[in-house]
Amino acid sequence: MDLLGTASLLMTVTALFAYINYRFIRLPITIGIMVISLVFSLFMVLLSKAGLTFGAEYTKKLLSGVNFDATLMEGMLSFLLFAGALHINLNELKDKAWVVGILASIGVITSTFLVGIASYFLLGLFGLEMPFIYCLLFGSLIAPTDPVAVLSILKTANASKSLETKIAGESLFNDGIAVVVFLVVLGIAVGDSHAATPVGAIKLFVQETVGGAIFGFIVGYFVYRLVKSIDNYHVEVLLTLALVMGGYAAARALHISGPIAIVVAGLLIGNQGRSFAMTDTTRENLDTFWELIDEILNAVLFMLIGLEVIVLGIKGDYVIAGVIMFFVVLAARFTAVGIPVSIMKLRQSFHPHVISILTWGGIRGGISVALALSLPIGPERDIIVAITYVIVIMSVTLQGLSIKSLVQYAAGKYPEPENPVA
Repeated sequence: MDLLGTASLLMTVTALFAYINYRFIRLPITIGIMVISLVFSLFMVLLSKAGLTFGAEYTKKLLSGVNFDATLMEGMLSFLLFAGALHINLNELKDKAWVVGILASIGVITSTFLVGIASYFLLGLFGLEMPFIYCLLFGSLIAPTDPVAVLSILKTANASKSLETKIAGESLFNDGIAVVVFLVVLGIAVGDSHAATPVGAIKLFVQETVGGAIFGFIVGYFVYRLVKSIDNYHVEVLLTLALVMGGYAAARALHISGPIAIVVAGLLIGNQGRSFAMTDTTRENLDTFWELIDEILNAVLFMLIGLEVIVLGIKGDYVIAGVIMFFVVLAARFTAVGIPVSIMKLRQSFHPHVISILTWGGIRGGISVALALSLPIGPERDIIVAITYVIVIMSVTLQGLSIKSLVQYAAGKYPEPENPVA
């Protein structure tokens, strides 16, 4: 099947699953679509084991033509990050800059090492031994909280502005930081001379992060000036589309972080551009366009996550290891968030439940799966992909379905004061 046929079928299936969810199940749309596609996948697997292989083989053949890693990292991610950053209030983010920055950098690195060390010892108990560098690689790809999952759920959670800014801001930036950490560790694992030394690793990290932020500001400001010079929402929306696609592609060509570049550009357009370069008509149409893009791509992404189980063929011992590692990842997240926040509490006020909410709100999603699938072929890749997939499924369902209740409970017990705490 050609690209148009594959895309058409995937979109049709996504729309059908979305309708079933809205009509009968009423889960949040992204989680509902993933659950339905997961049930469908398990049903296909059972039919296959019963000797009825046609449905499973056709679905597997269809999905084998979809490169999940490339589809998300080189296709969807730039759109989803821009759509998320577009609605972050930069003034509120500035007030939380240190909190967001520390959690998105030190938190990711801490979580990477904690999960890496724990997996090195625990996976051996299941006969799934891996070299330490690959355990560290697993820790780096499972460290980021997926902004795609987090932002879609926060929309319905009625979190306070202060709390929402911290969660959304950290999630957007730790995605970019985690991808850079992953690339550095991967370079060490495969013997890349540029990343194999401490100086080389630091240089690559700075080049990706700082370079991405500077580049994102430059292209974002350039498009801001273009938008400010005209008053035609058709052209202005088209310019933001070009910014996302062209900016991300250019960042990759320059070997700097595309995700960080797009987040910075999105913050600039969503704040400076929205306030000083757009009419009310443009703002309304821009918001409608990017909200629609966000919802459609979210739905397709989570449908693909659910169907991937047919392709992966996960073994029983991988599932058990994945379930245990899910709780290890949660513990690492709690530590990586709890220690910095506890230290920062000495100088500023925080919401009483902020550590619990940041921990449970640290949902893993498609980015972790995409990074795992991008690993070079080998036995370590099979183990990492399977365990990552189990963790993502558990994270999206268990955390995704309950984070709204946790946020609402915290808001009810400790309502936001007139001068919100950090």
